[in-house]
Amino acid sequence: MSGTIALVGGDEFRVGCEEMDREVMRRALTNRALTGKGSKGPARVIIIPTAAVTGPAKAANDGVTHFAGLGGAASQLMVLESAHTNDAAFLAPVSDADVVYFTGGSPDHLLATLNESALLRLLTEGLERGLALGGSSAGAMVMGSVMRRPSSGGWVEGLGIAPNIGVLPHHERRDPAETLTELRQSAPDGVVYLGIDARTGVIGSPGDWQVAGFGKVTVYRPSASSATGDFAVFGAGERLPEGI
Repeated sequence: MSGTIALVGGDEFRVGCEEMDREVMRRALTNRALTGKGSKGPARVIIIPTAAVTGPAKAANDGVTHFAGLGGAASQLMVLESAHTNDAAFLAPVSDADVVYFTGGSPDHLLATLNESALLRLLTEGLERGLALGGSSAGAMVMGSVMRRPSSGGWVEGLGIAPNIGVLPHHERRDPAETLTELRQSAPDGVVYLGIDARTGVIGSPGDWQVAGFGKVTVYRPSASSATGDFAVFGAGERLPEGI
């Protein structure tokens, strides 16, 4: 995979996200150059507010304003229902994007809308050609191999874009020891769980992840053999351990 994934813990497009999102665009432009698509012009950013079921227009507008203010050529794609995700003409702008960014909101709605869709295939193909694919809160949750449903607390299969990872957004609200205990009791085995603070992201690709943004990322390995479990905290600029 030559593209970049950005898993953000929430509060997207706010003060404190600027350097993180500049890094996403910088990597996208580097990917564009490396894949032979040229390096001239600003990063082409598409904001998709599917998860923002109670206010998609505002979420999309906020994203466009934010990325445009950072120097990107930003636009919105109002993918709101499953019919949109299989409309080739409607989805055409995705093929030319350098960055596609999913806002927060309802992870259940976003997962159901994207699953087995033409849009998901386009995004997967885009990652092979150097696309930077970002998601905040719900947008990040669906990218893992497993996802915890807010409605029930149960776990379901995610899209698997970030394999063997489960994303726990807005993690600044949680106590790591308590979270580890909960994960050991109920979460699927064989998965590394990333507790990502708001306005903070994990950027990179499988096996090569780096923390960016305002807060911290807590890495949980609840399947660890240690009786006390295993978690570690990483700050901006630090790389996550190999094997994630």
